[in-house]
Amino acid sequence: MIDLSGKVALVTGSSRGLGRATAIRLAEAGADVVVNYVTSQGAARETAEAIAAFGRRVWVVRADVSEKEDVDSMIKFVEDTVGRLDIVVSNAATGGFRPLLKATKTNFDAAFHSNVLPIILLAQAAKDLLWRSEGRGKIVAVSSHGSFKALHSYGLIGASKAALEATVRHLTLELGERVNVNVVLAGLLDTDSGRKLPGSDQMFASVIAHSMVGNRTLKVEDVANSILFLASPLADMVQGATLVVDGGSAIHA
Repeated sequence: MIDLSGKVALVTGSSRGLGRATAIRLAEAGADVVVNYVTSQGAARETAEAIAAFGRRVWVVRADVSEKEDVDSMIKFVEDTVGRLDIVVSNAATGGFRPLLKATKTNFDAAFHSNVLPIILLAQAAKDLLWRSEGRGKIVAVSSHGSFKALHSYGLIGASKAALEATVRHLTLELGERVNVNVVLAGLLDTDSGRKLPGSDQMFASVIAHSMVGNRTLKVEDVANSILFLASPLADMVQGATLVVDGGSAIHA
């Protein structure tokens, strides 16, 4: 059993979907949690209530993690109010589904600003706190199949996710002495964002047909369990890696 008692985790974009499931799973394992949101304050407070039900301390912080001032202020709040930070889960991301042939520079800038920049800003702001963590600090980023598979209208997001994974490898070079930096690559999830994918019905049917784990479908809790593993001492020797969690569906051509 993974025990994160005494640890403090920050989960970005944790008001709903995978972020919410991850924040709750880390709390269930014993961690106190900083819940981050941008627009969904009510949903963020619901996440916080679920965490508090485990008897954990919880803080709700509004911050746009693609903006340096917001990130710096959030980490300063954690340092001043909580006093420590052991785990950072960079989950917040943006959509914007469109063909590359119709994409503009504004679309490109938005995708990379929202999907790549946050982990750099979080690492810069949180490195000193993570460095002081008992044991090893942990950073876990969330990626998707689009980083290596071509999906309709997913070009900018997929390219930004590939850049995210490369960024994690380079952050490992800079932080690896005391901090583990890894990626969980999640398969298609039945969330609000997953259902917004063009042709999502056909994609969900294909994933089910190609699953290598029988009739089970991938749930946010499955991905949250893998994030929990990478955030724990059990993953101290996992460094700069991308862990694919998709029921084996991506091994098919």
